[in-house]
Amino acid sequence: MKRLSVDEVRALKNAGKLHLSPDATEENLPEEFWANAEVVEHESRKSVHLRLDPEVFRFFKEEGDGKGHIKKMQDVLASYVRTMKASGRANP
Repeated sequence: MKRLSVDEVRALKNAGKLHLSPDATEENLPEEFWANAEVVEHESRKSVHLRLDPEVFRFFKEEGDGKGHIKKMQDVLASYVRTMKASGRANP
């Protein structure tokens, strides 16, 4: 799955390559949505090589019946980061 910027979505829509639900049109959104909307650019993900203890890998692999274990590990790490930042214990 690729994240698109607002400009990329508009370009796809204008080219007729974006198929939306008939109910999900810009006209259905209140004007205040656009007044308060802001574009958020996300940093691209980094690829890393990570050696895990067999017990840790097995746990995540078995949690999802062999599927989604990498995503689950990412979610756990992201939750840890958010918790540390919220508590003020994260290094700047």
